Amino acid sequence: MSTHTPDTSQVPRHPARGGNGQQKGSWQRGRWMLLLIVIICGAPIVLSYFTYYVIKPKGGSTSYGTLIEPQRTIPSALTVTGDDGREVPLASLSGRWLMLTVDSGACNDACAQKLYFMRQVRATQGAERERIVTVFLRTDDANVPDKVKQAYADTRMLRANPASVAAWLPATDTTKDTDHIYLVDPNGNLMMRFPAQPDPSKIKQDVTKLLKWSRIG
Repeated sequence: MSTHTPDTSQVPRHPARGGNGQQKGSWQRGRWMLLLIVIICGAPIVLSYFTYYVIKPKGGSTSYGTLIEPQRTIPSALTVTGDDGREVPLASLSGRWLMLTVDSGACNDACAQKLYFMRQVRATQGAERERIVTVFLRTDDANVPDKVKQAYADTRMLRANPASVAAWLPATDTTKDTDHIYLVDPNGNLMMRFPAQPDPSKIKQDVTKLLKWSRIG
């Protein structure tokens, strides 16, 4: 009986799976996945700033407050002290929108008016108000009057070095930092300065737009 050896010359050969090819493919997929995660996480922030600064909601209307360009991040060396005597970096308040003003601890009528405007603007944001923290930076050792503390109990009243604050908060050629209300975004960037003797209804419009178009904080 004769034996027949199969002819395997026409049988297609498949490349071996695994090895370096599989490792390279996995590495490339991992890089694309990481890039996708970065894009997804960063998109809301990029979109909110693009919308506000470039597209300009409501038909390109300008803001009431003056945009700080370039933005100024809260200096890492800028520390504040609360009534408990504990010193912390001001940047530790980042994570929510900060509406802040600076003045003497004695807080005269002009100071109290700024605190009142900040409180009212925050209150008019409805459920969104929890995204805002109002801050009073005191630049001396004067005690805040009890009536001011009671009227603005939700405002963080913190002592700060006046030179450090002045170096961070820009005024105008005819004003001082104590004349203004400022807005800091949740990333710790000083982004807006409102005029001296401001119109609180116009501050409200700016803040409402920012909260609507930005989902950070």
